Amino acid sequence: MKTLTATAHLEADTTSRVSLFGPTSGDEGFVSLRVEGEFVELSLIARPGTVDALRALARAAEEAAAALDRIAETTPDGGA
Repeated sequence: MKTLTATAHLEADTTSRVSLFGPTSGDEGFVSLRVEGEFVELSLIARPGTVDALRALARAAEEAAAALDRIAETTPDGGA
């Protein structure tokens, strides 16, 4: 992975989308995973052979969501 560090807060209206860019002559194709908010857009490019890294990212996102669920269950007003 090429290294870049950035910080942004996810908000309730943050959107995400996946776009497929199919193979062309001389290029194997890729997918773009975009996460968009009011002030920031993050685009991750995944090429064939990177599926394990993308799946690890998905597992980490699920783990983070589960942790937020647990936080919400333990707060008095039910929210974080």
